[in-house]
Amino acid sequence: MNWSAEELAQARAQLVDAVTRFARSEIAPHATAWDAAGEFPRLLYRRAAELGLLGLGYPEALGGTPAPHALRMPAWRALCRHGASGGVQASLFSHNIALPLVVALASDEVKREVVPPVLAGEQIAALAITEPGGGSDVAQLTTTARRDGDDYVIDGEKIFITSGMRADWITLAVRTDATRKGAGGISLIVVPGDSSGISRTRLDKMGWLSSDTAHLRFDGVRVSARYLLGGEGEGFKAIMSNFNGERLGLAAGAVGFAEACYDEALAWARQRTAFGQPLVQHQVIRHKLVDMRQRICASAAWLEAVAARADAGDTGADWVAEVCTLKNQATQTMQFCADAGVQILGGMGYMRGTVCERIYREVKVVTIGGGTEEIMKELAARQWGF
Repeated sequence: MNWSAEELAQARAQLVDAVTRFARSEIAPHATAWDAAGEFPRLLYRRAAELGLLGLGYPEALGGTPAPHALRMPAWRALCRHGASGGVQASLFSHNIALPLVVALASDEVKREVVPPVLAGEQIAALAITEPGGGSDVAQLTTTARRDGDDYVIDGEKIFITSGMRADWITLAVRTDATRKGAGGISLIVVPGDSSGISRTRLDKMGWLSSDTAHLRFDGVRVSARYLLGGEGEGFKAIMSNFNGERLGLAAGAVGFAEACYDEALAWARQRTAFGQPLVQHQVIRHKLVDMRQRICASAAWLEAVAARADAGDTGADWVAEVCTLKNQATQTMQFCADAGVQILGGMGYMRGTVCERIYREVKVVTIGGGTEEIMKELAARQWGF
């Protein structure tokens, strides 16, 4: 769809308003209780689907709503700012890292089977790449898928899988050619979650407490060959491309979470009195708040610029490098604001139930997930040719 500047601005304002209201009513009031429970109700997927959030950016023929990054990034940022729960965000939208590979590579039959029920909030999708023996070094994965007639037989393990306990579909990275080392033997296959031979173990974490995270084992799991995504040996390139979207989303979320910390810290500084006046009247506190806002504004502006390039089709090597460095910038902003927010709240910032405390615990996972800071720097350097 070709949007005029006026139409885009209006659609953006309406979407951000709808997402903000959803996050404030459906997520924020329950975030602490869901953290304590270790999960959130599956009904939330239906609620998000009814609003159109799960299908944003997906083909209309599969139950989605096509939308440019100029709409998706502000919506994602607003959800994180006003919902203020990385655990809910991670699992509620785990399909955004699992389904793009299905949409891009699956047969029409498999797309129709997998995608619509997920976008309708009826089923859950997860991406499974990381293994106990390695994370960032995707080319060395060891989970195998051996062809046996019309099926693949899968053996191996995956770890740190978001939505892994509840996933109805698992987009799985496997090695289909055991004789080939490195990237060349890697393929992708979407695995029905009820397949025999899959076992799941829940993992306990420092943050994202309401998001289920699993260690998955595949013991002779038999999956129809029609679930292969693309051709054999074509998985590595697709995985690397998929990471770009994940990293851009992580950057948008990080900006939103930084804003959530700023909002809580500013509100606290205005109403908390110390030494006879509100905290905000103390220069040291005002300067902390200015430092937070400065970093948020810089990261937000960069996010807008990188998203605009993607919408314009400018997604070459330089753009990939910018996505990597933007992710680092945004997550460092989130880390700074979480730390500053806890400091401004003082003892209350150390108490469970405050936004800053929750985000302080959650920040490390976004500096690691989707590619560590160190990997992002190395990848950016290679894309820029040095």
